[in-house]
Amino acid sequence: MNIGFDAKRIVRNGSGLGNYGRTLVNDLAEIVDDDTRLLLYAPDEGREELRSQVHPSDNLRFVYPQKVLVKSLWRSRGIIKDLQRDHIDIFHGLSGELPIGIHAAGIKSVVTIHDLIFMRHPEYYHWWDVKIYTAKFHKSVKEADRIIAISECTKRDIVELGGVNPDKIEVIYQSCDTHFHHPANEDKKQEVNARYLLPARYIINVGTIEERKNILLAVKALHRLPEDLSLVIVGRNTPYAEQVKRYAESNGLKGRVLFLHRVPNADLPAIYQMAEACVYPSRYEGFGIPVIEAIQSGLPVVACSGSCLEEAGGPDSLYVQPDDEEGMANAILQVLKGAEGREERISRSQAYIRRFEGTDVASQVLQVYKEIPTPALPKGGSVKG
Repeated sequence: MNIGFDAKRIVRNGSGLGNYGRTLVNDLAEIVDDDTRLLLYAPDEGREELRSQVHPSDNLRFVYPQKVLVKSLWRSRGIIKDLQRDHIDIFHGLSGELPIGIHAAGIKSVVTIHDLIFMRHPEYYHWWDVKIYTAKFHKSVKEADRIIAISECTKRDIVELGGVNPDKIEVIYQSCDTHFHHPANEDKKQEVNARYLLPARYIINVGTIEERKNILLAVKALHRLPEDLSLVIVGRNTPYAEQVKRYAESNGLKGRVLFLHRVPNADLPAIYQMAEACVYPSRYEGFGIPVIEAIQSGLPVVACSGSCLEEAGGPDSLYVQPDDEEGMANAILQVLKGAEGREERISRSQAYIRRFEGTDVASQVLQVYKEIPTPALPKGGSVKG
């Protein structure tokens, strides 16, 4: 049997969708039987350091278009001929879209939908992008034989905004790396502390610094918090980050807000572990990996309600409305060191997130493939491992 994958993000995206795709295909290569081939269709070779994260395997290889002038057209239409040439039985759109005409071509398909933020909050996107993303979504969920949602929140959005039968959708959470559980040693903490000149006492936020992530709410909350408490924001510099910096400077908070850009993964656990709490005030998410990383690091979490963050952080994290500055400050006060019940809150949260750790995502995805009737992969087919 031949399984094809949309591998554009695998070779181009360093995090997020790229990590999802690379982890999945690597794990699938370990468990499929010897008669199964995994073909990764990418418009070009992308970045070597990302491509090399796909482990060499006899049953896995990349496929690139030949003599194609417009790569985006190949990925959305022209790829169908390549899939037919390679006798693909099932094609998996890893990043929310499928080639146009795949159903008519007789190729079974699965699509993973990560979120529908562009429909829930179109104000954060260019109007033309919203139009394109929405059209691709409706087309893909119609073409797909099965849909994978990465959270119950995303499944609800697919049903509501796409009019999709919920029986067509399987919720399979992203696998979460557990290395944040491992305490950094004191030498590492001292090294990281010196490199980034971290405050003596701080709360932390990790993620893309963009308007939807709403970190300005946490900055405003600092006015109501102890003066020796700072906020460390880890993420890529953006125009929104500059907006937050201007607010901090004009409101006497410049010395209490530290931005860290280009932080390597090796340093992040120590930065988490030296914080008192994590604040994640995003208005809307598809899952919320930083919330889980923070809990793994031994931190209590304060996040915002209204999307999947309650699902990611569980009942012992605290949640406030995304415009409630006073509520945000009060919630943070409840989780700082010395607050009553803080350690119990952390312990219960760590027990809650075990449902996301070490999950055998590849086996769950393979089961979805098996439930699609094809001549090459009858339901109940065998898997090694």
